[in-house]
Amino acid sequence: MGSTRESILSVHFTGKDEVRLDRSPVPRPGPGEFTVRLTTSLVSAGTEGICLGRLFEPGTHWDNWVRYPFAPGYSAVGRVEETGPGTERVRPGDRVAVRKPHASVVVVGATDDVYPVPDGVADEQAAWFHVATIAQVGVRRAAHRLGDRVAVIGLGPVGQLAAQYARLAGAAEVIAVDPAQERVNLALAGGAHTGLALTAEVAAEEIRRRTGGAGADVVYDVTGAAAVFAAAQRAVRKYGRLVLLGDTGTPSAQSLTPELINNGLTVVGAHDMHGEFPADERSPWNNQRMGELFFGYLERGAMSTDALVSHRFPAEQAEAAYRLVRQRPAGLTGLLFDWGGTAGG
Repeated sequence: MGSTRESILSVHFTGKDEVRLDRSPVPRPGPGEFTVRLTTSLVSAGTEGICLGRLFEPGTHWDNWVRYPFAPGYSAVGRVEETGPGTERVRPGDRVAVRKPHASVVVVGATDDVYPVPDGVADEQAAWFHVATIAQVGVRRAAHRLGDRVAVIGLGPVGQLAAQYARLAGAAEVIAVDPAQERVNLALAGGAHTGLALTAEVAAEEIRRRTGGAGADVVYDVTGAAAVFAAAQRAVRKYGRLVLLGDTGTPSAQSLTPELINNGLTVVGAHDMHGEFPADERSPWNNQRMGELFFGYLERGAMSTDALVSHRFPAEQAEAAYRLVRQRPAGLTGLLFDWGGTAGG
């Protein structure tokens, strides 16, 4: 099944705060490869905003990663269009989620993960799959115990899903923290038990007050803001766990507090790449299986992303979409690109 369109549209960052839409020939898949014509892709506003604004220190992994022209995006959904020689795992017309940049057509390699989208999951829901696996890595690293009191600080896309996962993991109370009341309301609608529309510093004191001075068993810092790390440590109970799930571009500004030693805290770093080792007896939960679990939760109604979509942009309006990302409004939670009208020519 060959393509009938002459070109594809793709998004690139060509410099600090510079967004460009490019046209290029439709790629042809090689052996074991296939092409996917996207219907929608999710903008990871935190990550892509850091990349676009170069909001990171020299020498960090961000600095090594972002090279121009840079192709942003990593959570997309579409239909298989053309298969290369020897490709057997998909057929033209199959609906799949793939970790690929924002473009109307992408090539999926022979070793890339492919996530078949179940009939009961809509494209806009499936587009959250990779943000969901990032959140799931953090929840697994947290090693929750039944009945934990959990605080999630930072209610962007990853924080919203981390709060939902923590509830599914058996938390007695999920405390959702963000200065923006809109985001707190979304977390409460998604199943969080308590909402605090406060800064991290004030919320840490309120969490301790609400827990009789003890603090939460598990605290997630999902902000990507270096200054929050110190406040998050003050919200954790003695011998509790702090999961650093937000990846800051300025790690030198993060600081340890006396609570780390005095309260014997365990600090756990979690990153999306931690889920990408082969499944074996030690850890069967690689990204592929975590994605399948997420789709299962969506099908059963145990998780939901519908209310998290705050903005939709035609892909041709990517420049306007990224202006919004750089403004970081409180009402921005999930931004989707619609690729349905990006005909080539």
